[in-house]
Amino acid sequence: MLGFLKKYKFFFGVMAIFSVIVISLFYSALNPKKTLKIYNPSDVNPELVDSTIQYISKYHTIADFSFVNQNGKTITQKDYEGKIYVADFFFTTCGSICPKMTTNLVEVQKAIINNPKVLLLSHTVFPEIDSVAVLKAYAIKNGINDSKWNLVTGDKKAIYTMARKSYLAVKLGKPSELYDMVHTENFVLVDAKKRVRGFYDGTNKEDVKRLIEDINFLSNE
Repeated sequence: MLGFLKKYKFFFGVMAIFSVIVISLFYSALNPKKTLKIYNPSDVNPELVDSTIQYISKYHTIADFSFVNQNGKTITQKDYEGKIYVADFFFTTCGSICPKMTTNLVEVQKAIINNPKVLLLSHTVFPEIDSVAVLKAYAIKNGINDSKWNLVTGDKKAIYTMARKSYLAVKLGKPSELYDMVHTENFVLVDAKKRVRGFYDGTNKEDVKRLIEDINFLSNE
């Protein structure tokens, strides 16, 4: 018996390695590793993307920006450099989807409050109404933590450009008004390399739960 094993030890060794590989492949197929897609303009509903960039299929990143937050502080890409963050678009007098979106984003804030890698960023689509003082009152009313979440206002054209050319998340308004926007319920997940990694319905609890899970996934990558 010992002689037989010695004679065929190479064969048995190969079979053992082959078996391990096959088992590993089956395990991977049954338990696929989680991944998050990197979104480019060509991957997204054209209604949400500026026509000048709809053809772009790779290397899309969030452009530099400069807005003013609820405390009157200028917020730029530098404040979000190397951070994972969730971006959205809203306005303080919105009575339809915004209250639910804000409530759900407060839940996200609770989930990431002790995670130094993650921030939140909400842009008003009505900067002519949402002044710094108005945003501050809104932040206080909704329990927004200034260290984790910026509500920003600024030039309407600049906000529009970010919405359509960077975050790929806001529809056009009246065709006659180039910078008239209809904001959507989308929460946009951005990774530490300024790439769009997901879109979530900010009015849907299950989607918000998925967002929190994906934030944790990116945090642990």
